[in-house]
Amino acid sequence: MSRMGKYCKAYPINQLREFSQWTEQSENARKEKGEIDGVEVEMARQFAKSDFLYLQENYVVTGGIFSDENIIFDNVTSEWKDFCHKVLEFEVPVYGPLKVSEPVKTDVSVGSDDSQ
Repeated sequence: MSRMGKYCKAYPINQLREFSQWTEQSENARKEKGEIDGVEVEMARQFAKSDFLYLQENYVVTGGIFSDENIIFDNVTSEWKDFCHKVLEFEVPVYGPLKVSEPVKTDVSVGSDDSQ
């Protein structure tokens, strides 16, 4: 079963490629369906400049929102983390606990007609 992390953020592939040690495991990209001689086949996907990839909370880059599928970049180093924070401005949000307040009580009678 696919694993979805708590947080990921989509970035244009050209921004990720600015990292000096960027390498792509393009063989892990989602396959695309195509047709060859009337037969439907799965083909390797070629990244376009307009494509987006997903930076996961663990700094791995994937081709989709699931953190354990279509892994495109997983060379997580301190330099990569610095690039993510300083250049991409990537930060995993910290969510505090939700505060549930008591419901507001109102004194409204439904169905009574006091106008008489």
